Amino acid sequence: MLSSQVLRFVGKRALSTSVCLQGHASVAVPAYTLPSYQDDRALPLPEIDYVADLSPEQNLLKEKEKGAWKSLSASEKVELYHIKFNDTYADMNKGSSEWKTVLGGTLFFVGFTAFIIMWQRKYVFGELPHTLSDEWIAMQTKRMLDMRVNPVEGFSSKWDYDKNEWKK
Repeated sequence: MLSSQVLRFVGKRALSTSVCLQGHASVAVPAYTLPSYQDDRALPLPEIDYVADLSPEQNLLKEKEKGAWKSLSASEKVELYHIKFNDTYADMNKGSSEWKTVLGGTLFFVGFTAFIIMWQRKYVFGELPHTLSDEWIAMQTKRMLDMRVNPVEGFSSKWDYDKNEWKK
């Protein structure tokens, strides 16, 4: 009796599991979860071949690859290489002219910023306040010396009150 109940339970469990698997069979796999091809010097072997769908000529070449490699010509070996990889190490190490674009963009934004600053100085900012004029600064300095502001280590400590001049 117990064995028949166990078999019945296992049978139901197996049936429900297969139904669940069949139900999920129609779910589409997102493209970002699939392996992708990427040339990178740090990762010399990509996850998949560069050419996924081979042409009939490439299929013949792949069959010929299974034989002796001495029978392959240099161009056939290069073609086999380019089925597996897009770029060679020499191509990956070759410099690009991207630095010109970066430098040009940087200089453009520096120039644009300079233009904005000049425009602001002319049209946005007003005249300098009178407190920044040379006469006002001289009067303010004289007033601070007369008040003996911070006489120990500060402003007034650097003034010689006997000679009426800055200490040397």
